[in-house]
Amino acid sequence: MLKPFLEAGEFVTTHGINGELRLYPWCDEPAFLTRFATLYLDDAGKKPLPIAQMRPHKNLVIAKLAGIDSIEAARPYIGKTVYLARADAALEDGAHFVQDLLGATVRDAATGVDYGTIKAITHPGRHDVYEIETPGGETHLFPAAPPFMERIDVENGLVLIKPIEGMFP
Repeated sequence: MLKPFLEAGEFVTTHGINGELRLYPWCDEPAFLTRFATLYLDDAGKKPLPIAQMRPHKNLVIAKLAGIDSIEAARPYIGKTVYLARADAALEDGAHFVQDLLGATVRDAATGVDYGTIKAITHPGRHDVYEIETPGGETHLFPAAPPFMERIDVENGLVLIKPIEGMFP
């Protein structure tokens, strides 16, 4: 089952003296978070944070929370993880939340062989790289580039791949 609330970032410090906070986003682009009118302080959506304003600033987001008007009032939020509601997020076709891929089973589309599960995803260049842990505890890196990808099924926690000879022992 997909989580209804996803980790979106962390407040890392204040910005100025009027209660703004610097939010380090855990997404591809800081501007993605500026689409949300509400973030949450918990993964159940029970502690909403109404947003007065958000704007991208370099690799961060400057967030102004509703009702927070001073640096003193903003300080308690430093170090807090914020969540977004999946229902409020619209992704482009073919895009997925990293959190939905972590733990997914990686299976050969042609042979049905399970290679392991995705333990981490890095973004070193144009395409993501999946760190796959085998049932025996070994780690393999796999390029999530179109020639090697068959299908991603986040609802069932499955990633079908087309590896070439030598990618896996």
